[in-house]
Amino acid sequence: MKVGIGYCNEEDVFLSGMKAARGALEEAGTRNPVLAFAFCSGGLDAEVFFKGLQSTLGENIPIVGGSAIGIITNSNISYKGYPAAVAVIDDPSLRAECFSVGNLDADERAAGRKLSRKLNSTRLGKLIFLLYDSLKTHATADSPPILNSSARLLQGISEELKKHLPILGAGLIGDYTFSPTKQFCGFFTGEQTIIALVLDGHFTCYHRIMHGCSPLDGVYHIITKVKDDVIFEIDGKPAADVIDELYGNPGWRNEHPVKLLTIGINCKDKFGEFHEGNYVNRLITGVMPDGKSIGIFEPDLEEGIEFQFMLRDGQMMIESARKNSKRLVEELKSREKTPLFALYIDCAGRTAEFSQTLTEEAAEVQKTCNEHGVPLLGFYSGVEIAPLLGRSRGLDWTGVLIIWAR
Repeated sequence: MKVGIGYCNEEDVFLSGMKAARGALEEAGTRNPVLAFAFCSGGLDAEVFFKGLQSTLGENIPIVGGSAIGIITNSNISYKGYPAAVAVIDDPSLRAECFSVGNLDADERAAGRKLSRKLNSTRLGKLIFLLYDSLKTHATADSPPILNSSARLLQGISEELKKHLPILGAGLIGDYTFSPTKQFCGFFTGEQTIIALVLDGHFTCYHRIMHGCSPLDGVYHIITKVKDDVIFEIDGKPAADVIDELYGNPGWRNEHPVKLLTIGINCKDKFGEFHEGNYVNRLITGVMPDGKSIGIFEPDLEEGIEFQFMLRDGQMMIESARKNSKRLVEELKSREKTPLFALYIDCAGRTAEFSQTLTEEAAEVQKTCNEHGVPLLGFYSGVEIAPLLGRSRGLDWTGVLIIWAR
């Protein structure tokens, strides 16, 4: 397998696409790749960037990706300016088929079912790499954004898909203001689109999930009133008032999303020893216009659910990235596998600037890949998707590292 990564940070968007593609082809040592992954900052016109890529790669190679807050490669971690990157892959055994469905914002579950019907028409491979538009409605001065639901999307897919396959991927966002995004759907660009890339060939994909939250105080709370992605009451009190009490002041109400606090669902023993892999966290998008309720990233929490408030722990986040990236490579070695390509899907809330850490947690993944000579492409996302506790889920505040190996 030949893999090359090309990176560019220039305002001239068409030229950026051309330069990134040329750099990737040169590094891979090929002129005929069979697949490309590409991502670009929301500050760039994604459609023009896509055309710049095609001008160099040609129009017969599927390009999968889209908008991202920032880019991670073996030598770059950037979310300033106009970062963009592309990975090209050339392997005679690789089979990559791309499928897409639009109108995601109309009904995520229906879109997922429609996508599965398309997938059922082909020979399904080893896994599905899934990307979708995170944003349903952009944020305003008075209210947080409304996001497309990964939970409903994945539910729709599972209801129709004839073969159980691991699904890994991301919900795409282009900036912290939740501006509209673009998706690269193989041979064209789209909005409000789902892309499913079915992968098969002489390789195996392994993954690890990086976490970074710990319980605030261990106290369990109950959601007593919720509708979709809005929590109205916690423990019978207005949700925003409960958070005011935790902070001791209303300053958090100016944050979209809330920077320090998340909602954590413990999927295992309620009073067992804390283990980060047992939790599914939900980011709080902010206080709603009524001043009493709060928005969350996913509309998958129901009345009666018990949860804990979780603190985003910068040091724990960095340690998790270090530990899990090393363990993944060690697992490959124990299986006598050679790592060929790494794809890192990293929550945009994990940047050093947003997390207020001195170093980038993605640098730990970068370091591990560089130590073992693994080509790395990563991007900052809105939602991460990976198998966790028995099924593929939409995740928040995580990093998902996928390594292709043979």
